[in-house]
Amino acid sequence: MHVKTGDTVLVIAGDEKGKTGVIKSVNRTTERVIVEGLNLVTKHNKPSAKNPQGGITKIEAGIHVSNVKAVEAPKA
Repeated sequence: MHVKTGDTVLVIAGDEKGKTGVIKSVNRTTERVIVEGLNLVTKHNKPSAKNPQGGITKIEAGIHVSNVKAVEAPKA
């Protein structure tokens, strides 16, 4: 796999095309990466003991590794 956790990547295909972000996690079996702040999906949560109100939250979904390209992080 050409990317790893902590790399800065550019999304080259899909709804988030042209955006950059940092990889939070990599799933090698499904070949998907979670990019911080990109590919947000709406999750509906049932009320439970931990979350008595339930509600709607936004979480990051995976992006296939073929749709991201590693870029150099800006130097500080």
